[in-house]
Amino acid sequence: MSVHESTRRRLSDRQADTVRRLTDATVTEVRETGYDGLTVRNVARRAGVAAATAYTYFTSKNHLLTEVFWRRLEALPQTEGDAAQALREIVLLIASEPELAAACTTAVLASDPDVRELRLRIGLDIHQRLVQALGREDKLVLDALEMAYSGALLQAGMGYMTYAEAADRLAEVARLVSGPPLSPPET
Repeated sequence: MSVHESTRRRLSDRQADTVRRLTDATVTEVRETGYDGLTVRNVARRAGVAAATAYTYFTSKNHLLTEVFWRRLEALPQTEGDAAQALREIVLLIASEPELAAACTTAVLASDPDVRELRLRIGLDIHQRLVQALGREDKLVLDALEMAYSGALLQAGMGYMTYAEAADRLAEVARLVSGPPLSPPET
């Protein structure tokens, strides 16, 4: 999916700009109001878009927040040869913004159909990143790393640790589970 697509359909350049303004406004709004104060109407107002227009692209605040996370994940370069670093970078996508991190963690768990679709895309992207970082498709290791990732986000989302601490702890677990990073082949 390119940055010119939403969960629901392909977008023209003008529509893509509207979606970008809405996602940018979502980040600003959640910084100021937190998850509980975030509304699609307030995001639309901040983006200079009619609320009805915002709802044509996003069905809920959870959909908006999940789109924000998805776009950041899509923009993150792949990490090769080091699953610990790959997972750490994914968690750190939003770690510097605690309100956004907590809001995205909550949003991604929502049952909205559009959120479920994005959650599947996010899960598949993370899986592919881990395969790339491991350099192999090892089902048991991948399952363990994906479960550790989910658990780390849940722990951070519940406030048991910061997202930065979760990233560091997850990297330690990934090193333990996946073994040392692969060395490049000798030439």
